[in-house]
Amino acid sequence: MGARISRWRSLVLVGAVATLTLAAAGSDEAQAKGKREHPRPRAIHGPNYHPPYADIVIDDKSNVVLHEVSADEPRHPASLTKIMTLYLLFEELEAGRLKLDAPLPVSTRASLQNPTKLGLKPNQTINVEDAIKGLVTKSANDAAVVVAEAMAGSEEEFAARMTAKARALGMAGTTYVNASGLPAEAQITTARDQALLGRAIQHRFPFYYQYFATPSFKYKGTEMRNHNSLLGNVKGVDGIKTGYT
Repeated sequence: MGARISRWRSLVLVGAVATLTLAAAGSDEAQAKGKREHPRPRAIHGPNYHPPYADIVIDDKSNVVLHEVSADEPRHPASLTKIMTLYLLFEELEAGRLKLDAPLPVSTRASLQNPTKLGLKPNQTINVEDAIKGLVTKSANDAAVVVAEAMAGSEEEFAARMTAKARALGMAGTTYVNASGLPAEAQITTARDQALLGRAIQHRFPFYYQYFATPSFKYKGTEMRNHNSLLGNVKGVDGIKTGYT
């Protein structure tokens, strides 16, 4: 199983029926280089961000690493960031501090997020379940900020909680500075850390994990298809998230 890499540098975290977790990042050129050794790249955004391919495949039952390339090298998580955003949201739901039908207020700051968004407007609300579906299908940046502000008061405080949770889960190479994954030089992760997070969210939240398999979501009359093209096309794939840098 692998991630199809397009002209965009892409990242994907895939969960497959309780046996396999994979995290990958790279480009066409980088993927072609295979297992060649590369110098440690700087984790920077922009036109000069061309890191070599990085991935890891872990047998979820035995915890055995089946394959890895540059699994501990820094990479920008892009929208894989939203996995941690959802992890913290699922914690709130599991603890009963939030409910799926709870309305979340939309701030002006949240409404101004680009480029992928639900088109939320200031002073409206979106319920928790719609925010979840917007995150896993459209990868909506406005919904990510809505969740962050509702849970922590500000996106900055929420990002601090995200990083603290990463450390608690053993993700030593990951730092978050926002809830969406929009470009930020300090926001970095590794393929190994993302595999760890993917397994953690699958194991801890089996009920809420099912949202990652949502093929499409209709919001205010507009249908939004999941960006994960492996869903429905590769047997056993049930999520988790894609991202682009």
